[in-house]
Amino acid sequence: MSTVENEKTDQGDLPQASAQNLKLLENIEVKLTVEVGGTRIIIRDLLKLNEGSVVELDRLAGEHLDILVNGTLLAKGEIVLIGESLGIRFTEIISPEQRLRSI
Repeated sequence: MSTVENEKTDQGDLPQASAQNLKLLENIEVKLTVEVGGTRIIIRDLLKLNEGSVVELDRLAGEHLDILVNGTLLAKGEIVLIGESLGIRFTEIISPEQRLRSI
């Protein structure tokens, strides 16, 4: 059998191999973070902060929050209550193309 024929046979097995590879990755833990917002502050103002201080963030009230996986933007979402806990509802998934542009 020639190398080309082997490659054709191997390519036919790609979907099954990809499914097996994905199965191996399913139990790996990643860090999911929800980012409310941020701001830049000079050290002098940082040193003045104490209990009750308020710092304005770079996000409007009601604006969707960033959902990051291992520090990479994956989606946008909104806060929801789950019993007495907070949760996040995914409202938009960031496309791979958009993720690449943000790098």
